[in-house]
Amino acid sequence: MEKIKLYTHDEMLDRVVGEKGTPRRDAMDAELQSYIIGEAIKQARKEKNLTQEQLGKLMGVQRAQVSRIERGHNLTVGTIVRAFKAMGVPAAFSFGGVSLSLC
Repeated sequence: MEKIKLYTHDEMLDRVVGEKGTPRRDAMDAELQSYIIGEAIKQARKEKNLTQEQLGKLMGVQRAQVSRIERGHNLTVGTIVRAFKAMGVPAAFSFGGVSLSLC
């Protein structure tokens, strides 16, 4: 009987998307990070029982912009900070050894 070769998640990513440090893998990692941040903002908004329209007013942006942010588009550090501060949600970020705490 032939043995089946099992692969780890990282091995499959390396084979399918490319190894870490390659442009394709870096792009996928960045897209995933943006998605995760957008989902965190969306979850916080829902926990605060806010609509996208209400969060937009607190942030000073349109509802459509909140929708894009929650989908991980148009994310900047400033936008992320404004979203969490507008909701009064404590958040902490770390960038290359520099930490930033909100609220």
